[in-house]
Amino acid sequence: MPCASSTSEHPKDTFSSCSGGTDPAPHPSPPLLAPQVAKGPLRAGRGEPALRAVGVCAESVRRWRRVWEEGGAPALRRRPATGRPPKLNNAQVEIVRAALERGAQAHGFEADLWTLERVGAVVERVTGVSLSRASVWRLLTGRLGWSLQRPERRAVERDESEIARWITHEWPRIKRGR
Repeated sequence: MPCASSTSEHPKDTFSSCSGGTDPAPHPSPPLLAPQVAKGPLRAGRGEPALRAVGVCAESVRRWRRVWEEGGAPALRRRPATGRPPKLNNAQVEIVRAALERGAQAHGFEADLWTLERVGAVVERVTGVSLSRASVWRLLTGRLGWSLQRPERRAVERDESEIARWITHEWPRIKRGR
């Protein structure tokens, strides 16, 4: 069966597999396997069980071999990711990290809670770079490793001493009544 490379309706459900997408194990990347596999002969069915055991189909081996013959081992090396470069370089990300670790109140906000808008304002203030809400989210979760934290909601009228009294006096009385 030829290798399938497809994308379903959901962007996270991308797969590339020789078994039609049912194999959950990740396949080894060309930089790891391609040089060894491309040099060896692959003729009509010979070696296919061994290749499938490591998660590689014959079609991939033929492609790797063709690339290796045309450009040698350097042609099989992993290429840098394509796409637009990030707006913030690593030095700027570290400046933002330091600014955020000082807390929201240090930047003039009333409560010490970070929102995407507040983080975006601080990023623009310390680096001069304006980020969208989505870019701020990717910065926080991807590059800084932060996660979403929701504060516990408590009533303003909450009286801790009354709660403690109720637990020590009322709750035992209610429990005995059972």
